[in-house]
Amino acid sequence: MATLKDQLIVNLLKEEQVPQNKITVVGVGAVGMACAISILMKDLADELALVDVMEDKLKGEMMDLQHGSLFLKTPKIVSSKDYCVTANSKLVIITAGARQQEGESRLNLVQRNVNIFKFIIPSIVQNSPDCKIIIVTNPVDILTYVVWKISGFPVGRVIGSGCNLDSARFRYLIGEKLGVNPTSCHGWVLGEHGDSSVPIWSGVNVAGVTLKSLNPAIGTDADKEQWKNVHKQVVEGGYEVLNMKGYTSWAIGLSVTDLARSILKNLKRVHPVTTLVKGFHGIKEEVFLSIPCVLGQSGITDFVKVNMTAEEEALLKKSADTLWNMQKDLQL
Repeated sequence: MATLKDQLIVNLLKEEQVPQNKITVVGVGAVGMACAISILMKDLADELALVDVMEDKLKGEMMDLQHGSLFLKTPKIVSSKDYCVTANSKLVIITAGARQQEGESRLNLVQRNVNIFKFIIPSIVQNSPDCKIIIVTNPVDILTYVVWKISGFPVGRVIGSGCNLDSARFRYLIGEKLGVNPTSCHGWVLGEHGDSSVPIWSGVNVAGVTLKSLNPAIGTDADKEQWKNVHKQVVEGGYEVLNMKGYTSWAIGLSVTDLARSILKNLKRVHPVTTLVKGFHGIKEEVFLSIPCVLGQSGITDFVKVNMTAEEEALLKKSADTLWNMQKDLQL
């Protein structure tokens, strides 16, 4: 006897079930789900896969999103702790990792995350050998190096979310101070995504007018307006949110989706993301930190050579040294 479906629908063509723009998010904590919902709201994927080791939470998050399918344009949302579910991904976003415990050193935290990544990365590579990987887990710069080493991927296909968010915070705060929309404020924070990040005050501009041309002391102790506090707020902003709500999620989710859009739509936009900087700005070690990179369908295709002042370049080198001192003792 024919089923209701058979009576209703006549099949004309057996389709190949291979997604064209599949995105995987590894880790369904606050950051992973902020990335997932931002991606869904921007209509970037024709399939979204979620992976985590916590099966109940994973299934619950998947079902919660599936129940909203009527309001979305992504036809397929799937999940599993088995990495087979990630097969044929164009882009894999990694937010999973260990949380820092009280009294734990950053180096010890990094080493624990390295051990987790030793399981995650080969599973991703096996199922999606042509994908691009965006690393979000902190410390993001060192873990981007780790993913590059473990995956064996070309350096351009391993991208750390890096200072994309720091620069967004920077532009937002400059806009607030000037009463101008942040999209019209242009400025870069480079180096480590963290305490040693470097604001490039020499290039900050609105409508092509550099703020330094109006206030030569900008960003220094001699500046009467104390613009350097803007960068201080950038560095402390994440900790502030963390202390108040327990984690950061929305801004990083939106930032990662911004990167995903540039890659999947081949936009060739320039973003401050984490990549290998050995041989540039006087850096001699295999260090990954943020510099302005062109993002397209192949990942990072180019980067922009920034005209920095000698002081800014020295701070970038210092940022690289900070990362190297932590990275050199890792066991991969």
